[in-house]
Amino acid sequence: RRRRPAAPCPAVPAVILLLQEAIPQHFWCIPFSVDGNPAPSVRWLFNGSALAEGPYIHTRIVEYEHNSTVLHGCLQLNRPTHVNNGNYTLLVRNALGSAARTVQGRFMDNPFSFNPEDSLQGPVETPDEHAFGVSVAVALAVCACFFLSVTLIALNKCGRRSKFGINRKPPSLPRPQGCGSPSGGVHHVQRRDIVLKWELGEGAFGKVFLAECYNLLPEQEKMLVAVKALKEATESARLDFQREAELLTVLQHEHIVRFYGVCTDGEPLVMVFEYMKHGDLNRFLRSHGPDAKILDEGKGQPCGQLTLSHMLQIATQIASGMVYLASLHFVHRDLATRNCLVGHDLVVKIGDFGMSRDIYSTDYYRVGGRTMLPIRWMPPESILYRKFTTESDIWSFGVVLWEIFTYGKQPWYQLSNTEAIECITQGRELERPRTCPSEVYDIMQSCWQREPQQRQGIRELHSRLQALVKTPPVYLDILG
Repeated sequence: RRRRPAAPCPAVPAVILLLQEAIPQHFWCIPFSVDGNPAPSVRWLFNGSALAEGPYIHTRIVEYEHNSTVLHGCLQLNRPTHVNNGNYTLLVRNALGSAARTVQGRFMDNPFSFNPEDSLQGPVETPDEHAFGVSVAVALAVCACFFLSVTLIALNKCGRRSKFGINRKPPSLPRPQGCGSPSGGVHHVQRRDIVLKWELGEGAFGKVFLAECYNLLPEQEKMLVAVKALKEATESARLDFQREAELLTVLQHEHIVRFYGVCTDGEPLVMVFEYMKHGDLNRFLRSHGPDAKILDEGKGQPCGQLTLSHMLQIATQIASGMVYLASLHFVHRDLATRNCLVGHDLVVKIGDFGMSRDIYSTDYYRVGGRTMLPIRWMPPESILYRKFTTESDIWSFGVVLWEIFTYGKQPWYQLSNTEAIECITQGRELERPRTCPSEVYDIMQSCWQREPQQRQGIRELHSRLQALVKTPPVYLDILG
């Protein structure tokens, strides 16, 4: 028997069947269901104005119901912040009618809550009781080098570790070198000059956002920055924040992530850093490994797999930053590719927004209650006796080289944490990576001498890498 053809769907005016509040998935979604024949157009208002859709906010039709004119969809929001809080109105229309319904979207509390009237009053002097580092700024006005000594002494006495991941080496302070012109104290950024764009990551300390910052540099009206907002506002957290800001102000080098200043009017306390567009080096190495696709076709950016020349450039830049830190007698304690950042034209800088222990939790070994140690990057004396020095940083630098030449593999990836500790303390070394020339592996091994004083100095390591950049070794990867 011949089947009777399906009856055509009757004409239906546009109607909204469902509109729910936003739910978090891999992204945020405002679910909706609509009906109508002919199929209705779908558009949105945000707080009464037309919502401009783009790569971070857009409408996605999930499915049509079988043998029905009903369709289900989602307004998808990728990493929304407090600026996306508000009323979302769904508008549907076809030739037979239209409908509208509104739902409130709330994604996060405003981390930069302050009195809106403040922005109408012009510049406001920060009260003394809330100003950070006032006495230090006065000292800087007298002599920049004196500030350095005072900061280092304060850090040494308090014995607290910077969230930046850098520690003052216990022995002798650097001797002040003549008093040049002062660089000024910790720079303060007005909260109204910071406009959050979206969240980059979250750590135990708080969150990091991509933001636009106005009036930061005289030659630029606005620029992209990374904003680190702290969760805690206790007196202890404020003191740590002050000390870290003073410390970061001292660190000025082309291969250390640039620190622009702080925002302390209101909550939360905020630090402003330069934005490194390609993120952390470990992720960058993995995405440019042997199986990498053509990811970046911008000028100066490597396409697909990194070459030997690229790897040597990366290693030399990190070594340059470490030479600078060693010259100030600073000990990093957590040097690893996850704590280096990659910018435009393959510029690499040392920096740590404190997210590593959350994002790369498997790289850390929990000791006791809260202490997390990067044991796979640590030398025997740091594992056994918790001794951290410039020489222990050199050991870690050797492991960083190994990471670079393995395209971001985890050291001792085939071993558990306890097995890795056993190997390191018994004197075993990481094997030479397949794509690593013997000249580079020799440099790694000179970092991994068991006795700290026998490890090659960071200046010499930097010089050896510079020489290899100028005349790269010939290396044939022969598959055996």
